[in-house]
Amino acid sequence: MRQSKYQILVYIAMLAAQAVVISILEQMIPSPFAFAPGAKLGLANLITVIAIFTLPKKYSFQVVAVRIVVTMLVGGTLSTFMYSLIGGFLSYFAMLLVKVLGPKRVSIIGISTMGGVMHNFGQLAVAALFARSWSVFNYMPVLAISGILAGFAVGFVGNYLLSKISRLRIYHEELISNTNQISWLE
Repeated sequence: MRQSKYQILVYIAMLAAQAVVISILEQMIPSPFAFAPGAKLGLANLITVIAIFTLPKKYSFQVVAVRIVVTMLVGGTLSTFMYSLIGGFLSYFAMLLVKVLGPKRVSIIGISTMGGVMHNFGQLAVAALFARSWSVFNYMPVLAISGILAGFAVGFVGNYLLSKISRLRIYHEELISNTNQISWLE
């Protein structure tokens, strides 16, 4: 079944709204990683994973961009905007790049894990620019571990939701039929 442009627009808006709400709620939750102060689970990346596997690139990019901008407008500052912008887009483009390997070489969980690590790398790059010191990257091994753990958890939940929620499966199957890909949910 081909989705109308209005259905896609509503779907994009719904995903972006969910990501904004998740981002705001996550700001209220203390870090689950005692070994990595300030590290978060990155739960809004769950919506990014769903968008990547259910929408064409230009639309999934819109979901990420709207999430970052609206979250900053609702409850952020310029510095948190910079961290989110660089981390979010680096994560997004890394996941798209790894996705090219295909479902026979990498899983949704693997793609999400790469996104988690690259998000942390992007945020450290912004911190290095603000601090005017590359020594900030000494924190990368700790953030890599938290990125791997968080990316795995987000990918696991994303894989589960994509395979169990019928509407998400419909969008996924339409995406793969339009792009001549192999299904990631088989």
